[in-house]
Amino acid sequence: MSATRQDVHPSAIDPSRGRALAEAAARVLPGGVNSATRYIGAPYAFAAADGAWVTDLDGRRYLDYHAAFGAILLGHNAPVVNDAVSAVLTGGLDLIGLGVTELEVELAERVVELVPSADLAISTMSGSEATFQAVRLARAATERRYLIKFQGGFHGSHDSVARNVISAPDRAYGRDPLSAGILEEMIDATLIAEFNDLASVEALFAQYPDQIAAVLLEPIPHNVGALVPTQEFVTGLRRVTDEQGALLIFDEVITGFRHALGGYQQICGVTPDLTTFGKGMANGVPIGGLGGRRDLMERFDGHGGDVLLAGTFNGGPIGSAAAIATIDYLRANPDFYTRTYALGDRMRAGLRAIVDELGLAATVAGFGGVFCVYFAPGEIHGYRDLLRNDTDAYVTFHRRMTEAGHLMLPLALKRNHISGAHTEQDVDATLDAARTVLKGMQADGTAR
Repeated sequence: MSATRQDVHPSAIDPSRGRALAEAAARVLPGGVNSATRYIGAPYAFAAADGAWVTDLDGRRYLDYHAAFGAILLGHNAPVVNDAVSAVLTGGLDLIGLGVTELEVELAERVVELVPSADLAISTMSGSEATFQAVRLARAATERRYLIKFQGGFHGSHDSVARNVISAPDRAYGRDPLSAGILEEMIDATLIAEFNDLASVEALFAQYPDQIAAVLLEPIPHNVGALVPTQEFVTGLRRVTDEQGALLIFDEVITGFRHALGGYQQICGVTPDLTTFGKGMANGVPIGGLGGRRDLMERFDGHGGDVLLAGTFNGGPIGSAAAIATIDYLRANPDFYTRTYALGDRMRAGLRAIVDELGLAATVAGFGGVFCVYFAPGEIHGYRDLLRNDTDAYVTFHRRMTEAGHLMLPLALKRNHISGAHTEQDVDATLDAARTVLKGMQADGTAR
């Protein structure tokens, strides 16, 4: 059973420990963290996690809505996953790096059974590796250069896709790489369209006839909150890519297994050619993967294919066991989706009521167990609408909610996740905190 914030006696809290570790980290890690978006100031460091809660190094507990960017699906330290990992660690099988193991075959069988687009499947160690393999495969299969992604979509850190995510208004839709060191030709080989705007996609196909290998889509771009696609949009992408001889790739690294066992493609009824997955499929244990049409995936054949698939940790026993345990839990407990969807609805309805009560120019969005509050009036359909978002207010809301004990990543447009460990009482406590925070923001002019 998870503890509550009241379980930590005030005398046990030492506010210097987290800061001290952050300072030590800065001496040996560039910027003090191992990933670009991890440094947020206080809370500086974490020591434990359980269910819906995380504990920082100073002893303070937080209801966790960050959920490691969505990787925590069932809740932290879910016993069913931990038991599966422990069985591998004590069962005599560790990393072999040759041949195949029963676990990776069992995992692939589950993916093929559950994900509509997957005739065959491979495992990787991360979502970035999965999208890297998908892009390379698409270019090989079509013998074309260009890739279309959508402004606001994030598909990993590799050069083909590391551009135009949370772009400033003066850089949106233009050249906005995420990093120095990317070859200019790699940046230019990825074209930018507008989410929920099929005409913008068709215009790029007209501009680059017979040159576009694939359209890469987060079905719900959760990396900018929760933009929900229209059915006409996703159906239109399938039609246009078919007509143009390009592939349709769904990046379901976040939506896969979180919103349905078969991913968002199961919900919308549109089957892409390739699907990437990861994050929540192993409840936080590192793994990712790619599934797709047989004729495409067979290009990875190590003794006959022409597209390189390599990685010593691919199909590793720990990640495979964790993913099998997570998927089997979800199959055996379909009420997981009923509960998280209901909690998401409860959270969004409560936030809307607060926003309306206070008369704020804000829009509550989300899908399933994912929610966010855009500080922008009117409906939000695509990234152009997000240019109206008040970034300072967005970050301030997440910052003050975190200070109130409800962990929300204080960065622009980052979404929040409800896991299988959250309860109605947790949601109601978060809504009470949100009312207090939003009233305070309105009072000091931070939100209007």
